[in-house]
Amino acid sequence: MTKWRVLSATVVLATWCVRCSMAQTLSIPAQELVRQTVQNEVNANGNAKYMFRDRKETQRGSQTRLMVETKDSMVGLVMAYDDHPLTPEQRKNEQARVGRFLKNPDELKRKQKQERDDAERITKIVRALADAFLYEYDGTEPGRPGVGKVGHELVRLTFRPNPDYDPPSRVEQVLTAMHGHMLIDNNEHRIALIDGTLMKEVSFGWGILGHLDRGGRFLVEQGDVDNGHCEITRMSLAFTGKILIFKSLNIKSDEVYSHFHRVPPDLTFAQGLELLQKQEAALAENHPQR
Repeated sequence: MTKWRVLSATVVLATWCVRCSMAQTLSIPAQELVRQTVQNEVNANGNAKYMFRDRKETQRGSQTRLMVETKDSMVGLVMAYDDHPLTPEQRKNEQARVGRFLKNPDELKRKQKQERDDAERITKIVRALADAFLYEYDGTEPGRPGVGKVGHELVRLTFRPNPDYDPPSRVEQVLTAMHGHMLIDNNEHRIALIDGTLMKEVSFGWGILGHLDRGGRFLVEQGDVDNGHCEITRMSLAFTGKILIFKSLNIKSDEVYSHFHRVPPDLTFAQGLELLQKQEAALAENHPQR
């Protein structure tokens, strides 16, 4: 058999395997596929830690930060505003801002608590996905950078609110009015994308605490960043509403996470800050302030 026939046979075999895998996936009820994937997401928190870049754009402009995960807490240093490097004075102020966590242990404890609370809210939302929505298969899409894994076929599902779902807290209540679609990387059993839009106003606390307007949208993308390790690569939010009846709420942001590099899992906060300072100094040398 010539090398071209071998190559042709390999392509046919690979295609057949993908189709078999997809057929097996589609034989599972969509609800069950989501339930299995959600369980894997909840259990997927490993010990791997990363340094990465975080660019967040809001109505007031953009902010780019270097971030690193440590065993104590997340450490972040602003490196640019509106894509312009910091001035020497801004760098000095930023170093002082982050340095206060080392000088004041109570500040670091408050930061750790906030991160735990944020992680708990995210886990509540992820756990609720299997019950809050009703799902239907809607074809497939190829994986792409930042969404699933390149070369993998992603299962696309549409979702709508489950009328029988009773949210256990205000955190999950926003899901009761959300419609949209989800992409699942079935090879990795991970969620690659969730795109949801509010189809009606959502009230909190009988409307006394506030509400979110119809049309609010959130988008979360997750992709392979390190040979099988998934991380969130983009998060976009666009919501309006009111808090405590009279205070307007307007959230509009687009946050992209990139340039992931693995770091030692036992990094302390101080070591993480030192690592970011070295990286930030190197970047400042290559891109001096004009």
